[in-house]
Amino acid sequence: MTGITRTSADLDPRRRRILFRAWHRGIREMDLVFGQFADAEIGDLPESDLDELETIMDEEDNDLIKWIIGERPVPEHYRTPLFEKIASYRPDFEPDVSLDADKD
Repeated sequence: MTGITRTSADLDPRRRRILFRAWHRGIREMDLVFGQFADAEIGDLPESDLDELETIMDEEDNDLIKWIIGERPVPEHYRTPLFEKIASYRPDFEPDVSLDADKD
């Protein structure tokens, strides 16, 4: 996945801002995590989850990526069902070595 697949036409202004922000993080890996999550979930999230999502998105991308890939433990205050759901949208960030093997 390389970009937004969801239209924002049916979203309220807050959800539109979050969707845009999810796809414009600064680190492409985080664009993919938050963007895919927002594409799939933004329309159905309750206000309390939107509050939490915005708080999570305020964190530095370098910290978020380390928490999501398991390089560092997730801080206690982010060990929530919403954070776990966001992290489940993590693509495989490792190169596919089988593709390299086919080149030989």
